[in-house]
Amino acid sequence: MTMHPRLQKAFEQSRVLKVISGLNNFDANRVAAIVKAAERGGATFVDIAADPDLVKLVKGLTNLPVCVSAVEPNLFVKATQAGADLIEIGNFDSFYAQGRRFEAEEVLALTQETRSLLPNITLSVTVPHILTLDQQVQLAEELVQAGADIIQTEGGTSSTPRSAGTLGLVEKASPTLAAAYEISRAVSVPVLCASGLSNVTVPMAIAAGAAGVGVGSAINQLDNEVAMVAAVRSLVEALATATPVRDRV
Repeated sequence: MTMHPRLQKAFEQSRVLKVISGLNNFDANRVAAIVKAAERGGATFVDIAADPDLVKLVKGLTNLPVCVSAVEPNLFVKATQAGADLIEIGNFDSFYAQGRRFEAEEVLALTQETRSLLPNITLSVTVPHILTLDQQVQLAEELVQAGADIIQTEGGTSSTPRSAGTLGLVEKASPTLAAAYEISRAVSVPVLCASGLSNVTVPMAIAAGAAGVGVGSAINQLDNEVAMVAAVRSLVEALATATPVRDRV
């Protein structure tokens, strides 16, 4: 597996910012606006639904690497044929609201099936936050053995902040930060910390051991492109202030 050169460099520097448009977002105009804002704001790559038409649209709008997300391995095949640079088993958040759970056995099976279909593409897999931390670590190790090149953590939807302001932002990010801390010490592949992050908690994710962050609702819920660009830039600036674990003395 050869990772996209831009991604490889950003992961090595622990400066990755993935902007997520949403696994169930098939609105071409909306996705286009998010992707344009991601590029203008300085994001590393974008994550869109695994739809060939969307992939072709986005590849015509940006030179950023394009990741596609799904929980059905067969969807990845046509999306990669359309030009997707990497794939992600994840973005589970939209399913939790429907009462759909992803247990360790299913995520591992999805990973194995996906790898059998697409043995050479860069593969990111999310570890579900519904698992206990020790179960998350165990699954992450098994996912890497099954061929995952990137492990993504989550947790935003499982955490309801009790406080306002900065303290509330830290509370919201705490589950995914804890997962990033534990998993990054157990696996040799890059860990992408996602769910519930903000410019306050992005540096904490890097300090916890993540090589980058994934951000969705903090950007894709905004109602205009100017605001989205500003949000992306603030996250990029926050990443620039972070100190990766390896750089500390």
